[in-house]
Amino acid sequence: MAGFFSNKSKQLEAELESFLNMVSDASLIFLEGVKAYVNKKEDRFEQYYRDITKLETKADNLRRNIKLKLYTYMLIPESRGDVLGLLETLDDVIDTTEKVLEQFSIEKPAIPEVLNEDFIELAELSSKTMEQLVKGVRAFFTELKMVNDYVNKVHFYEHEADKVEESLKRKAFKLNEIKTFSKKVHLRYFAEKIAMVSDIAESVAERLAVYAIKRRI
Repeated sequence: MAGFFSNKSKQLEAELESFLNMVSDASLIFLEGVKAYVNKKEDRFEQYYRDITKLETKADNLRRNIKLKLYTYMLIPESRGDVLGLLETLDDVIDTTEKVLEQFSIEKPAIPEVLNEDFIELAELSSKTMEQLVKGVRAFFTELKMVNDYVNKVHFYEHEADKVEESLKRKAFKLNEIKTFSKKVHLRYFAEKIAMVSDIAESVAERLAVYAIKRRI
């Protein structure tokens, strides 16, 4: 992040880097958690759920600490509002991954094996939107001209997630082996929850694109 921060704000730079690492970790834990659940590895899934819960708490605390530093020490005043906006919305992405795994842990949807690959593919695409978003935020601090490339990749993976989500839901409602309508609705609900991660990541990416334009002006 050299060039964006002054010598006085090196600690802030390190903390922002740590926060972005947490977003990346959340994307991986989320993906592995969904995989574990779909593959009926319950103990492993519950461990991933515990991991992401701890990570979400750490990210919240770090976000508050960064916010305090920004205002107390008047660091990067020209971009402070934009950085805070990114922090808040990135934290929303982490929160969403945690809430999705929490709902799996509580409701324990019965996923037919024929839909396993669809659920995993949807989780992979949502995870990829988060990965590209983190790269875009890093570029905002280090290589501004690359931000739009990563934002475009977020849009791409979000659109792919939309396609898989729709296909998955159509399959769920056509499956003869699922006899009750409520179980079909349950599967639709969890498909939407997994896809929501990509939706929120895309919203943050759109905000990031605006911030990048402001910095170039």
